[in-house]
Amino acid sequence: MYRHLLGNSCRSFRRPYSTVSRPAFTSFFFHNAQWKASARPTSSVFPTAQISAVAQPSFKRLASLTPIQLCKVYAQLAKSRLTFLVVLSAMASVAVHPFPTTLPVLLSTALGTTLCSASANTLNQIQEVPFDAQMTRTRNRPLVRRVITPVHAAGFALVTGVAGPVLLWTMVNPTTACLGIANIALYAGVYTWMKRKTIANTWVGAVVGGIPPLMGWTACGGHILPSSTSIHLFLPSFLTDGIASSTFDPSLIDNPLSALALFTLLYSWQFPHFNSLCHIMRESYAQAGYKMIPVFSPEKNALVAFRHAAVLASLSIVIPLSGLTTWTFAITSMVPSFLLLRTSHRFWRHTSEKEARALWQHCLWYLPAILGLMMFHKQGVEWLDWIGVGATPQREEHESS
Repeated sequence: MYRHLLGNSCRSFRRPYSTVSRPAFTSFFFHNAQWKASARPTSSVFPTAQISAVAQPSFKRLASLTPIQLCKVYAQLAKSRLTFLVVLSAMASVAVHPFPTTLPVLLSTALGTTLCSASANTLNQIQEVPFDAQMTRTRNRPLVRRVITPVHAAGFALVTGVAGPVLLWTMVNPTTACLGIANIALYAGVYTWMKRKTIANTWVGAVVGGIPPLMGWTACGGHILPSSTSIHLFLPSFLTDGIASSTFDPSLIDNPLSALALFTLLYSWQFPHFNSLCHIMRESYAQAGYKMIPVFSPEKNALVAFRHAAVLASLSIVIPLSGLTTWTFAITSMVPSFLLLRTSHRFWRHTSEKEARALWQHCLWYLPAILGLMMFHKQGVEWLDWIGVGATPQREEHESS
């Protein structure tokens, strides 16, 4: 009896459910047109006015950019801080060049280098919009926020990419213009493509950083390749029978060791600077799909940074040996080189984020310090005579007569 009643009750509970037809699986997927106000049914619960209000778009159209805002966007497309570093390295080569330059050449080199860097950085951002959107460091770039259209950005890259090399070709020389074109192609083409293919992109990016000093060197008439097979070495005075190392030698402009030293300084500096930053941002790089060294091996990333810090320390000997500076530079540059080498060694030993931040901060002041010391100890420059404190032998002889 109880079983019979229980069976009847169960059937009574199941009957209402069984009489209701289950919705088909495809009914869970609707056409986008159903969200239009005209397609949605009206009822007393949802009046038509409320439905129209809900159907309004949740975004608002951006206002037109003012000229000042557009200039700020252009500066972001050009990566103004990176471009400033590029121009600084090129102007440092002009400053340490043994031959003086004219004001038009100086300004044209600075402006042409700026335009080339702006074009390369803009082309890089155009290609990396979907990847920049996934990284905290780059998600606020103009193209990611759609402040400017890709077509507008491409036009900016085209104008700067043509104007820069043309200015360098006409006002400076063809060699400097070709270096500018090569830098655009390497950064916006090869390097940007390799970032998602292989960790070798870091070495290509370092080459991009080493080209601007060569642009400054060739802008003043310096040679990258020697016209003869002989390489002149500027030894200390105690090794050259008392000849002062500050004596100017015209072979400086034909010495490939000078151009090599300038290139190596910026090339090797890229590794402790970028590898430490990349270690801090390695999770973001991995999320965006970039193949960077610390994503695969943080230990190798720190070791590469330490190796190139050792190369930078060796430049304290190579730079005066090339004749760019006096041998006093070898003494004064030991302090910043030792500090950078010690910090990079700690980063290699511990491979921690704390040591990576310390190395990155050291790199920020190291490069301006070394470039400043190179200009201060430039070959053939007597700063005491320049400010009127010292007296040259010719001046003393003239006053005694």
